[in-house]
Amino acid sequence: MKKEAEHKWVEEHPTQHPLHPIFHQKLTLGQKAADKITSFGGSWTFMGLFACVLIAWIGINSWLLVEKPLDPYPFILLNLMLSTLAAVQAPVILMSQNRQAERDRIDAKYDHAVNRKAEREIQVIYKELREIKQLLLKTRK
Repeated sequence: MKKEAEHKWVEEHPTQHPLHPIFHQKLTLGQKAADKITSFGGSWTFMGLFACVLIAWIGINSWLLVEKPLDPYPFILLNLMLSTLAAVQAPVILMSQNRQAERDRIDAKYDHAVNRKAEREIQVIYKELREIKQLLLKTRK
């Protein structure tokens, strides 16, 4: 009997709900790609690889290819590639931030529902405590 009562409470209580909406969204291919690209593009691994590529590019075009460099100083081709990368990466980052904001809204809505449920439960407990207090006062008299 006790197990059955606990099971019923768990099913009705929002914090124990197994299908929290934030974890069970169907993502489009673009949303998944934006999240993956942003997680890599904002990592130290990306920063390190990017720094190595820039140093290698400048080094190869400055020292190794003194005779006829592919992209001589002031590295206009490198500048074009960096601008293109920024132009592509910025909207992808914004898409991922929009998804995060959407997840935050869903999570806040869910938290609000949990807080409302807790408030109702506290009110019920408070009411029952007052009733118990009334009964105790009557029994003392």
